Amino acid sequence: MSAVNTKRNPLKNDAVVLERLHHAASSRSSSVGHPALALFFAGALLALVGCGKQDGTPPPASTSPGKPRLALIMKSLANEFFMTMENGARAHQKAHSDRYDLICNGIKDELDISKQIDLVEQMIAQKVDAIIIAPADSKALVAVCKKAQDTGIVVINIDNKFDDAVLADKKARIPFVGPDNRKGAKAVGDVVAAKLKAGDKVAVIEGPPNAFNSVQRKLGFHDSMKAAGMNIVSSQSGFWETDKANQVAAAVLTEHPDLKAFLCSNDSMALGAIAALRAAGKLDHVLVAGYDNISAVQQLLKDGKMLVTADQHADQLAVFGIDYALEVLQTRKPPLDRETKVDIIIGTQGR
Repeated sequence: MSAVNTKRNPLKNDAVVLERLHHAASSRSSSVGHPALALFFAGALLALVGCGKQDGTPPPASTSPGKPRLALIMKSLANEFFMTMENGARAHQKAHSDRYDLICNGIKDELDISKQIDLVEQMIAQKVDAIIIAPADSKALVAVCKKAQDTGIVVINIDNKFDDAVLADKKARIPFVGPDNRKGAKAVGDVVAAKLKAGDKVAVIEGPPNAFNSVQRKLGFHDSMKAAGMNIVSSQSGFWETDKANQVAAAVLTEHPDLKAFLCSNDSMALGAIAALRAAGKLDHVLVAGYDNISAVQQLLKDGKMLVTADQHADQLAVFGIDYALEVLQTRKPPLDRETKVDIIIGTQGR
């Protein structure tokens, strides 16, 4: 198992930068009265954007001759995990700009499924060569991705696996490139179990019930806790979000003041549980586990305020999908699923 890994690429919030540029362009053009100045700032704005904006508006598809155009469609760009994913994809494209062009996009929050469907439709209309997608819903996105395939677009599924039954029903064969979430969550749970004794009360904060990776992580946590004889007193969804998880955790603590651990299906929800524990004065008495190893939890791991998380390498997940898409475009061979690695990151509390 790995020690705490604090090395992480700095994140750039392009949405904030874009907003400031837009404001500068508007205010300066109106005060000076020179339209050329507004054009200058608009050009600067476009130069900053290698990928789409968080509001879901994609940039025009590139028309560079001889290079395939790939579209990366993610979940919520408010989640640091997907910001890291985007940064990794953009860095890869910059290093391989002679090989392909890239359009990146995401949705505002994890539940905006209709907007993500619309993004796929837009990429179909732009006739991109491949779509690499981390679907917000394992079932609802299958139909539109099958539609993309039927037009000749290569589709690669990353992060959150499409539902097998829906794929079969739609007669769709879409390869999944990503980690085994059940196995990863069980490994996280085993670290928690090693710090507890049989019969201790624990709670699971799940992701959305319509997301395959959420279901798999829940199962992995349950596998570990049941094998160790723990008492799972609550298992409910925080929908991947810090605020919702905070509300769930606070309610669980009120009902079960002798709780010994929270197992959270992502780090954003772990932050919500930690906030609830801090408010209740129990941060040093209840273990917290997460999943993703985002930068926001790394100091908590070092300080002993969080026990463990899992690193599924967000900065590389999209790159794995991009490389596979380029391979399929070149070989035209039917793609198969590919499992990617998960590392368990244990904080000082677990040493």
